Amino acid sequence: MPALVRGHRHRMQEATDDHRPVRVALSNDYEIALLGLGAMLAQYPEQVQIVDVTTQTTMTHEPDVILFDTFGRLPEEDVKLRRVVEANDAAVIVYSWADYPEEAARRQGAAGYLSKSLPAPELVAGIIAIQSGRSAGTRADDGQSTLTWPGQVHGLSAREAEMLTFIVRGLSNEEIARRAYLSVNTVKTYIRTAYRKIGVRTRAQAVAWGFRNGFESTDDTGV
Repeated sequence: MPALVRGHRHRMQEATDDHRPVRVALSNDYEIALLGLGAMLAQYPEQVQIVDVTTQTTMTHEPDVILFDTFGRLPEEDVKLRRVVEANDAAVIVYSWADYPEEAARRQGAAGYLSKSLPAPELVAGIIAIQSGRSAGTRADDGQSTLTWPGQVHGLSAREAEMLTFIVRGLSNEEIARRAYLSVNTVKTYIRTAYRKIGVRTRAQAVAWGFRNGFESTDDTGV
């Protein structure tokens, strides 16, 4: 049996034997998104323990699972997700909206998938179920999130904020639409409403606003 699989199964057995909380690492390109997710999971210390909150690909504290938040990521050829999977023994769970489909996550090595529409108790239950080898149900994406994301204080929805991250990274509307499995018109609608909320009119102004307000990604692998 490969060492990677042995290591993961060994940690799963330990969790079963001593009933300790599942050790969870949080991964994303944006610290503010990770802090919001961490605050939500911290309400359940008997079930989950946050051991890493990082924008890097390698975890340092041997988690049981890595919750990979896809905020600011696109499903087509997600290089960072593959690197996180390859660099760590822990099972990687993709945490996303429906427009980052489960099949895309699994194709790139994810061991599980949880919807951002899940309320906190069901998210925790899903993490535990996937870590212990049971299937975890997902709820239909209702477009709502309980988390914090860049631009939320300015009234941006999570989807509008994601559109701005892609603009800051230099993607055109057509590239965003193709890689995010959205129509160009849908992308344009999100962008128009985002521009209105942050008080800009041009792409250059939006990029400048993004750099001033936490939309600069730490990822060096590309979108």
